[in-house]
Amino acid sequence: MENFTYNFFILKFTMYSGNKPMLSFFFVLIYLTGVMANSTTITVIYRDHRLHTPMYLFLSNLAIVDICYTTSTVPKLVHMLLSGDYTLSFSECFVQMYFFLHVACTEDLLLFVMAYDRYVAICNPLHYHSVLSKKSCVMFMVVVWLAGCIISVIATLTTCNIHLYSNIVPQFLCEFKAFGKISCPDVVFQLVSYMIVAFFGVGPFLCSLISYTRVIIVILHIKSSDGRRKAFSTCSSHLIVLTMYYTTWMVVYSMPSMKDSVFEQTLFILYAIITPMLNPLIYSVRNKDVKRALLKLVGRKVGGE
Repeated sequence: MENFTYNFFILKFTMYSGNKPMLSFFFVLIYLTGVMANSTTITVIYRDHRLHTPMYLFLSNLAIVDICYTTSTVPKLVHMLLSGDYTLSFSECFVQMYFFLHVACTEDLLLFVMAYDRYVAICNPLHYHSVLSKKSCVMFMVVVWLAGCIISVIATLTTCNIHLYSNIVPQFLCEFKAFGKISCPDVVFQLVSYMIVAFFGVGPFLCSLISYTRVIIVILHIKSSDGRRKAFSTCSSHLIVLTMYYTTWMVVYSMPSMKDSVFEQTLFILYAIITPMLNPLIYSVRNKDVKRALLKLVGRKVGGE
């Protein structure tokens, strides 16, 4: 990579080049909405002791991941749009790649852990607190974040050492898959790519799918309609988030390279920017405990004023 050690050039939004201020305003609005919504989720869970359960511990970690997700991409993207400078230095590019890949892999595993939590809660409720004890939950979170860190370091270091035939990154950020399009054939890079897809994409997705299949089977065998409704309500929010995230993930990472770069960029925006903003909104709207805790927190602040 010695020929391109200093600068990389990010692909522009060619279709929207005349609407940079509006596009920048849109991204800033999405970013601020996501940060506020996720920060509120974390605050509500922290302040309400009734939400200090494994499910909400995982949810607060998801909110942290989603804040990091958009922070690693949106501020720099807005700066490029407003300044017209689509250049990233070598260090800026690979620091961005590391953090983006770290939170992406962490979220993949975290969503599976959340699916496992719902599986134990509904399919094996008598052993829920022993299986998902405080010690076990902390261990899960350490493993999830550490695994995301390790694979991100491996992938970033691998990408640093591949040979490129261009320094124009075909995406709006320095992203691992995008470098595969401008690199010469490299066996190590391909192996790392397959490892990421298998262990941080397909693997967690299939495990989550199996968990929710078992959950739905158990719910359908509940005789009481009210019991079925309550059981389904405890996992419906996460099921929506899971479906939305993995659907966009599979479309982005499984589709072949496309000549229509704008369409591919749009799909990546949906996956990397829109979805992290929607996650806390989905949980807030559909989760009665979160809504109750949020209203209690707001009422306490208003009353204090």
